[in-house]
Amino acid sequence: MARVFSLEDGNLSTKPIIVSRAKEYLDVDLSFSAKVGGDIFKKTEAASVKQGVKTLLMTNNGEKPFDFEYGGDLNNFLFENLEDLDEDEISDIISSAITNYEPRAVFQAVNAHILPDYNSIQLTIYFRIINTMENEVLNLELTRLR
Repeated sequence: MARVFSLEDGNLSTKPIIVSRAKEYLDVDLSFSAKVGGDIFKKTEAASVKQGVKTLLMTNNGEKPFDFEYGGDLNNFLFENLEDLDEDEISDIISSAITNYEPRAVFQAVNAHILPDYNSIQLTIYFRIINTMENEVLNLELTRLR
């Protein structure tokens, strides 16, 4: 909450003007497991944003109708030669996806461990949640089955 006064007021007013408001983040839990009462579980605050970032990064480009650039397209890396893959390329893709499509999070860093012998990539993604200013960590492992 910030106080904003006009010059005409002479800073005599004591009632503050609220320039921002707290916003609660709320999403549906994608496991769709039912509660006892028949309703489904919800994710709130940091868990909601974390689920949103994971869903964004695991979405392939062209999968969302009418927005063909939406997504992180990380599954596409599994079908490339992992020995030629660069960790900076993965970091750039994750950074641009979070910056462009997840307004609730600010990208900070990513650690990528490429394991070509196991056909897998282990990602640790660091981001900050805008409303709460909390730092969160998302661990993803991409593995090609065959």
